[in-house]
Amino acid sequence: MDFRLTDEQTQIQEMVRDFALAEIKPHLPEWDEAQHFPVDTFKRAGGLGMLGVTIPEEYGGAGLSYIDYIHVVEELAVIDSGFALSVAAHNSLCTGHIYLAGNDEQKKKWLPKLTSGEWIGAWGLTEPSSGSDASGMHTTAVKDGDDWVLNGTKNFITNATYADISVVLAVTDRNDTKRGVTAFAVEMDRKGIRAGKKENKLGMRVSDTAELVMEDCRVPSSNILGEIGHGFIGAMKVLDGGRISIGALAVGIARGAYEAARDYAKQRHAFGKSIAEFQAIQFMLADMATEIDAARLLCYRAATLKDAGEKVTQASAMAKLYASEVAVRATEKGVQIFGGYGFIKEFPAEKFYRDVKLCTIGEGTSEIQRMVIARGLLAENS
Repeated sequence: MDFRLTDEQTQIQEMVRDFALAEIKPHLPEWDEAQHFPVDTFKRAGGLGMLGVTIPEEYGGAGLSYIDYIHVVEELAVIDSGFALSVAAHNSLCTGHIYLAGNDEQKKKWLPKLTSGEWIGAWGLTEPSSGSDASGMHTTAVKDGDDWVLNGTKNFITNATYADISVVLAVTDRNDTKRGVTAFAVEMDRKGIRAGKKENKLGMRVSDTAELVMEDCRVPSSNILGEIGHGFIGAMKVLDGGRISIGALAVGIARGAYEAARDYAKQRHAFGKSIAEFQAIQFMLADMATEIDAARLLCYRAATLKDAGEKVTQASAMAKLYASEVAVRATEKGVQIFGGYGFIKEFPAEKFYRDVKLCTIGEGTSEIQRMVIARGLLAENS
């Protein structure tokens, strides 16, 4: 297997890195403190192809591979994981679900607006009473003539405040535990749907996270994605891909923390020499770099399988689990290397440390990933 990047992939990395350094990094302290989601900057990312990376060109996308996509997410996350998270949710969840389950008319109607950045997308699965147990959702959709009436509240929804369209999962048959959930594409200018409470978060504060509230929201049958009752099945497939991008996001955070700690260790002097010359610091940096490379390879494997059209449930869970927990360890070591300055907002270590924890929670906790992996292992040869 050849792990070397192609010239095109290197150019994509450089383009995303240049964008992040020029458009995001100068504003980070202000945006992070204010929990400001930079809508205009996000839309400019669409103009560069970052909001429809894997969507075919016929629908306005860049038509690139999943490997290319995780390079985009990683490079953004090195600078700011909140912005990267919003890009990932837009790509993998909302746009990805429409592309996965939508018919050709739906794809032509919505995807070009999403891939260009004209529209921002959200995805509504999680609810206040059903986090890891997504099958226990309470949001309902009741048939009324040619329409469906949606009622319920989703929470922890990325991009909810600024979304133009959201994919919403709702119960359409309470008696069918396996095929009782349906996916709807809901334009946010419809009566009865709105963003609710905006969350005040520990980290990833540049990314918008809010409730999605539906109160007698009427949606036509033409907005159903896929078949009635197949929404949960589609959502699990969407999460398989989304978890690869969260793995890449975690790798980006870990890499940012590592690079900042490495550079600081070279500059910081104690006892007459740089702290990088102390074996304790060298061992921490060595562990960080090794685990980051291993995590990235797991993400590459999962993305390669997805590009090949193979089932990625177990591979994506492994990538997400390992990368997110590696990133937690890497950011903790980063704070330790910075010492007292690692606790100060003027230095980058504390932000990586605050941001990273979500990676072990969002799109399935580490415990859920272990359940998914174990289920796959035990099903082998059975």
